[in-house]
Amino acid sequence: MAVNAKKIAVYVLVVFVLYVIITDPAKAADYVQIGFEGISDAAQAIGDFFTWLADGAR
Repeated sequence: MAVNAKKIAVYVLVVFVLYVIITDPAKAADYVQIGFEGISDAAQAIGDFFTWLADGAR
């Protein structure tokens, strides 16, 4: 039962993404840029944390 719900959720998400891309490509590009900026910021924060740890947590 849970597997079917998960499949349905994935299909709904894919249909929504395709709808956004087809109806407003500029907005879809903005969403992708926002996502990559978030990933980049998270990676930078993790790097800063491990640098802090390597420096003896000072």
